[in-house]
Amino acid sequence: MTDPLDRIAAALERMSPPPLEAPDLSASDAFVWHVSPDRLVPVEEVNRVDMGLLVGIDRARDTLLQNTRQFARGLPANNALLWGSRGMGKSSLVKAVHAAVLAEGLPLKIVELQREDLTSVGRLLGLLRASDARFLLFCDDLSFSHDDQHYKSLKAVLDGGIEGRPENVVFYATSNRRHLMPRDMIENERSSAISPSEATEEKVSLSDRFGLWLGFHPCAQDEYLKMIRGYCDASGVEIDDETLRAEAIEWQATRGARSGRVAWQFFTDLAGRRGIAI
Repeated sequence: MTDPLDRIAAALERMSPPPLEAPDLSASDAFVWHVSPDRLVPVEEVNRVDMGLLVGIDRARDTLLQNTRQFARGLPANNALLWGSRGMGKSSLVKAVHAAVLAEGLPLKIVELQREDLTSVGRLLGLLRASDARFLLFCDDLSFSHDDQHYKSLKAVLDGGIEGRPENVVFYATSNRRHLMPRDMIENERSSAISPSEATEEKVSLSDRFGLWLGFHPCAQDEYLKMIRGYCDASGVEIDDETLRAEAIEWQATRGARSGRVAWQFFTDLAGRRGIAI
């Protein structure tokens, strides 16, 4: 039978775990942040596509790449919010920009943070602040629902409280929502509030703390076909334009949507049918 004092000691340790040892940040250029216990897990190979295969987002690409270059060089740079249509390459662009900056010989590490772990961001920033490296902190699919308090933790990244955001950290987030919360939630709170102009100011103003807002919108059919052609050429999948057009448009019709993600899903099916590994 376990000694009661041992059980109490174990419970106290779970409630207040020992400080995390300094991670080996030289192990990789990419990490994923995990909690319980806190740790930075190196990623051997990042799942990303080449910058040249991202079609129809030239302005967002150029703006984000320049901002990231500035940061990697130790110059002033903004936090960035990539918002808009699903499947249009928001997260792919962040990872492609990181790869492009590394290819230019600029030192930059990327750390992925899950929205559910935002409450631990203060501990993560403490680790990153102590390093000489520069970090792109990335949160994919960021949004908040009713009574969600995670957004308060995000302010530690964007504003940094009394210490300020670490000089060696910049924050990029993707979201389907421009203001990070559902429109009906904004309207409901405004209509029922004593002071409608202040009811949602704290949450809506969160997106205003991002220096860069980059919008992603549904692609046109020509862009959709151009994406698929780019994937085919890069992977050696041979198909004539007429056949590609007919099959790709039929695929899009069955999905009821047209986006970069749908283009990649069609290409994956096409390559599989042609017996070509990608």
